[in-house]
Amino acid sequence: MKQISKGKVRDIYDLGDKLVLVTSDRVSAFDVVLPNTVPYKGAVLNRLSAFWFEFTRDIIPNHMISIKNEDMPKEFQKAKFEDRCMLVKKLKMLPIECIVRGYITGSGWESYKETGSVCGIKLPDGLQESEKLPFPIYTPTTKAVEGHDEHISFEETVKLLGEDLATQVRDKSIEIYSTCAEYAKTRGIIIADTKFEFGIDENGSLVLADEVLTPDSSRFWPADEYEVGKSQKSYDKQYLRDWLKNSGWDKTPPAPEIPEKVIAFTTDKYLDAFETLTNIAFF
Repeated sequence: MKQISKGKVRDIYDLGDKLVLVTSDRVSAFDVVLPNTVPYKGAVLNRLSAFWFEFTRDIIPNHMISIKNEDMPKEFQKAKFEDRCMLVKKLKMLPIECIVRGYITGSGWESYKETGSVCGIKLPDGLQESEKLPFPIYTPTTKAVEGHDEHISFEETVKLLGEDLATQVRDKSIEIYSTCAEYAKTRGIIIADTKFEFGIDENGSLVLADEVLTPDSSRFWPADEYEVGKSQKSYDKQYLRDWLKNSGWDKTPPAPEIPEKVIAFTTDKYLDAFETLTNIAFF
């Protein structure tokens, strides 16, 4: 069993023609892995990704084979790995991250205030913070091995992937986001923006991979509390990030220990996101 990657959250093991992705309870903020873990976070991310992989199967194939414990190699058929492993097809991963934004918030809002555009895409005048965009926009980034990902234009993705593949990636990203955001709204959650990753399989087909529409890769807002013109409450680690900002930490390692009440609140947010979106009890 060869471990080929240890990320901020996921560990990847190579089985030859397949991989096992193990999603841990580790949590990062400001590109630093924190000393505390968030209970059940790994299982939430894994099970929620599996839900969306099934949901989007008619739009695009994905790399998931199984998340069932009995389908894993025997090394992973242990209680500590329960619900945290995903057996997947091995792909040739594309060198970009595919960001789709349906609402103007975060770094997009900061950019819009300064330039009237987001990642070079001109937007209508007079938009307010957290306002729904007239149409979802595609703002890809590089995949940085170290440091921060950098925004690139669609034209730059054409240089990396070729026009046909770059166009397919853009169009599928927007289609997946739009379809899932429409469903999420029926469950009382607004998906403000998200990140997708894709790979190419042995037949040369585009395949959805990594994680899909989790609180780590997306901004989820409670629809019943949504109000244009301000930042929104969210179903992710924003509460934890806010605590870190207010702690005086300078965002360089090591990060401070996180109080138990902040961890517990964060766990509740992850569990709430899973149960609200899937309509499935977590426990």
